[in-house]
Amino acid sequence: MSAFASLTTVTRIAGPALPAISFAARLPAAICPIATLLMLTELNSIGTAGIAAGMLWTGQAVGGPFLGRYADRRGHRPVILAASLANATAIALFIASALTGMPIVVQAALAAVVGLTVPQIGPLSRTRWVVLTEPAAGQDPATSRELTRRALSFDTTVDELSFMAGPALAGVTVVLIHPAAGLVLAGLVMAVSGTLFALHPTAPPGTPARTSSPVRLLHPALIALFAMALLQGMIWGSANAGTSALSAHLGDTGMAGLVWGAMAVTSALTGLAITVRPIALELTLQLRLAIAAQAVLLLPLLAVDSFIGATAAIAGIGFAVAPHLIAVFNLAEHVAPLERMGEAMTLLGSGLIVGQGVAALAAGQLAQHSGHHSAFLLTCASGAVAVLVALALVRPGNIDPYRAAHVPKAEPPKVAAD
Repeated sequence: MSAFASLTTVTRIAGPALPAISFAARLPAAICPIATLLMLTELNSIGTAGIAAGMLWTGQAVGGPFLGRYADRRGHRPVILAASLANATAIALFIASALTGMPIVVQAALAAVVGLTVPQIGPLSRTRWVVLTEPAAGQDPATSRELTRRALSFDTTVDELSFMAGPALAGVTVVLIHPAAGLVLAGLVMAVSGTLFALHPTAPPGTPARTSSPVRLLHPALIALFAMALLQGMIWGSANAGTSALSAHLGDTGMAGLVWGAMAVTSALTGLAITVRPIALELTLQLRLAIAAQAVLLLPLLAVDSFIGATAAIAGIGFAVAPHLIAVFNLAEHVAPLERMGEAMTLLGSGLIVGQGVAALAAGQLAQHSGHHSAFLLTCASGAVAVLVALALVRPGNIDPYRAAHVPKAEPPKVAAD
């Protein structure tokens, strides 16, 4: 199958509008954290900015699984529509609190509300692809599984592009217009694109919770994948903090965003390549190889002392990020029950966010006292732990029975924990 045919096959499932809408609807989640830091650093102090951004991330990590559960039970349309409008409103109130100089407690609380109401477009978009590629009656399950793998690879690429474009848009609007301009843009985009995503015909209906024999979500397989997402977040958070510390050491803090963006570029390109021509490996093997490769690619960070070196090192890491995340989310599709897929995907998304927040805080303290190399040392340590966890917990084994009917017996990509 040609590259064009591969992409056409995926986009034909839902129509070309869905990827464009979901990309736009993901931008606010990528814009808000950096826009918050930039706005409050300018209007108040970097300490206030850090507190508010931390509360925003915490709210997003806590609220994600709950929104995913409600979307599974009540359908995407009402939940995403309500969350999108609530999020846009919360952003407006947060901006007003900053511009009018309200107490830091009020600003932090409103930042938490912004995080809590993030509509979780990325995880729920992946859920839609899983539903859309479910095998129809008489369809070869192997063909359906291959299509799901391509679709989730494509969606991961869209995610990477949004998190590359979001910070750039925040920085440009803040510099050229006003300190609050990035958040204003995020609120407007969320109100419009979030509504369009909610109302798109592909929005799946809900599946009411069973009153008897409820479907179990948390089991060793999904917990192992959550651990991989958490450690990937820690790699990102510590590396980002180290990049910021290096930029400050070199006298140009604004370069940190450009350096960090190099990872999104290479990761997005790799994800697109995998969409066009999927890796011919069993998914658990792909995950273990990708995280091992990433651990090796992290090592040059220990020696970087310039923007050029840091950019090259960060870009190199991106080549392993996409294969790892694609494997994680594809395996989640196999081990999570379909009727709780949204909750499973948002849980993994929360793992990424929690990992970033915890590691960014720890690495920031290390960098403040011992320089940027100490932050990068935490990055490398997180990568090493991720390899150990992958080797110990992510391996072929018995697949979750809720998804067994959709996985051909010839090639059972599975996750199992001891």
